[in-house]
Amino acid sequence: MAASEENSALFPIFILTIMAIPLVPYTMVKLSRAVAKKQRTIHCQCLECDRSGKYKRSLFKKISNFSTWSNLTLVLLWVVMIFLIYYTKNMSRETQVFDPFSILGLEPGVSDSEIKKAYRRLSIQYHPDKNPDPEANKYFVESISKAYQALTDPVSRENFEKYGHPDGRQGFQMGIALPKFLLDIDGASGGILLLWIVGVCILLPLVIAVIYLSRSSKYTGNYVMHQTLSAYYYLMKPSLAPSKVMDVFTKAAEYMEIPVRRTDDEPLQKLFMSVRSELNLDPKNMKQEQAKFWKQHPAIVKTELLIQAQLTRESGVLSPALQGDFRRVLELAPRLLEELLKMAVLPRTSQGHGWLRPAVGVVELSQCIVQAVPLSARKSSGVSSEGISPFLQLPHFSDAVVKKIARKKVKSFQELQEMSLEDRSELLTQVAGLSATDVDDIEKVLEMMPSLTVDITCETEGEEGIQEGDIVTLQAWVTLKRPNGLIGALPHSPYFPFHKEENYWVLLADSVSNNVWFSQKVSFMDEGGAITAASKTISDAMEGSGAGVKETSDAVREAIEKVKGGSRLVMGKLQAPSEGTYNLTCYCMCDSWIGCDKKTLLKVKVLKRTRAGTRGFVSDEGAIAEEGMEEEDEIEEEDYDDDYESEYSEDEDDKKDVVEKKGSKKANGTVKKKESSSEESGSEEE
Repeated sequence: MAASEENSALFPIFILTIMAIPLVPYTMVKLSRAVAKKQRTIHCQCLECDRSGKYKRSLFKKISNFSTWSNLTLVLLWVVMIFLIYYTKNMSRETQVFDPFSILGLEPGVSDSEIKKAYRRLSIQYHPDKNPDPEANKYFVESISKAYQALTDPVSRENFEKYGHPDGRQGFQMGIALPKFLLDIDGASGGILLLWIVGVCILLPLVIAVIYLSRSSKYTGNYVMHQTLSAYYYLMKPSLAPSKVMDVFTKAAEYMEIPVRRTDDEPLQKLFMSVRSELNLDPKNMKQEQAKFWKQHPAIVKTELLIQAQLTRESGVLSPALQGDFRRVLELAPRLLEELLKMAVLPRTSQGHGWLRPAVGVVELSQCIVQAVPLSARKSSGVSSEGISPFLQLPHFSDAVVKKIARKKVKSFQELQEMSLEDRSELLTQVAGLSATDVDDIEKVLEMMPSLTVDITCETEGEEGIQEGDIVTLQAWVTLKRPNGLIGALPHSPYFPFHKEENYWVLLADSVSNNVWFSQKVSFMDEGGAITAASKTISDAMEGSGAGVKETSDAVREAIEKVKGGSRLVMGKLQAPSEGTYNLTCYCMCDSWIGCDKKTLLKVKVLKRTRAGTRGFVSDEGAIAEEGMEEEDEIEEEDYDDDYESEYSEDEDDKKDVVEKKGSKKANGTVKKKESSSEESGSEEE
């Protein structure tokens, strides 16, 4: 019975250990992520972003941000752990080892007379005849009397002094650290113990596994439903115009789960009338187009109208119920757009290329959603060849302000950026009629806007020149600069209700054939991760080329300095096509800012295969492909406006004749790097 009680007393310690093994490291990871997130949340300081409230640190917002299921569960588990620690600590005091000398206040080896004196002294204090307190009586009977008997009996005293126990040497015992009620309930301890083992060791892991598998079978690693990816894959077309990307985007399965209520009909009808001009409806057949629009699935109609409410900044007129749906739509938008972009650049052609036109449309749609700028603002107009969308992301700017400053020959966003601070302030106050506070807000946003440069090279490792079928190594350094000196920051986005980090997409593409040869996502927020990735990539590349330890160390050190200076390394491999000259364009596009995209031209010449080797692949003609590439001198800048511009007013079939333009191949040659003839798509160069 005593052994059972001792094993039961160890049960809290057992539970405490099992909880601490996963809980402590998980808590450390959560805290490190929270600290890292707090360090990199550098956001815009303009009044519009401040009024949006999403960056305010109010007590209510802190509580609501903290009150997630994972955080509350974590806190609850720590409360249980603290209770178990407190309980175990008190339990250890109650289950102290029986020590008759310490009970009587004596040192080991004292004489019998001293033991009797100590017993008499404690009897006067704790004996029931002297002290009526029940606790004193209990202590006298259970401790003092037993200690006196153990020390006055010669055998018991000798056993205690030798073995630490009055009864002599104690045998080794083993038990199970389970509560007493599980081990002894009217003789049914075996069945209870069996149920406990089955429940904890079999049923609980099985339930967790079933929940995890059911969720993982429905969602991808990026928390996007498989059904959404399937829809995006089949709806994606190579000629999909940017104006049609919205139709594909709203077909996500996540949006189909948004509830459709009858009470939403009237507010949605009013919203439809407000945003009707943005829905790409044919004005010649407006009634038929409207009827066709409302015949779509109600969830699709609701989603598209809510997105248009964001683009046109009409969210303030939504009902409380629609406000919740509106936030849900925008919360899902960034990761759904990222998956849609991946579907656009997914290798589809026989050469393993993706499609450029829909990829550009997805990025531009993302920019408009984050900045709350209508898609129609990207159309070329008399005010600017690139549209007025870059202007509208600035605070206090409107169509009227853009028209006013256009009278002073400031028709492009680049011209506004390149003006001196004094000239720009004079223009905005005297011509546009803005106040000094408004101008200060505009300057804060302009200081936050990134400027990109791309240094890209292509070569075959260990070979000179590119030949058909070679495995080509692409290396690009993307450098970001801001007037305020920051590198990683959150974009100005007062109308987007959630924190949104900047992401950049590097696309190496042939704009004539609409093919994307290479794509990669780049982030400037995590400097530590970028340093680790660049160091490993450069180290592996140098070791593969046979470089020495010193050369490798110097290259890694140089890469680290570049990363700390605001650069990110993009590296990948692609297969050289057939012989010819290819005029490629490296697009670096931001998913959050409008007017900050960069284009770098790259001229690549692929030679006919002349060398033998086994590092490549076997082509259809049976030739063995290898690696090889070289660079040429800088070539003159060309006008690529026709290849990369917003096409929201045009249908996909209207531009098919572009494919006949500029033959993408010419005979003979070597590879050329066309250095930064960098135009910015719908934007400007630094």
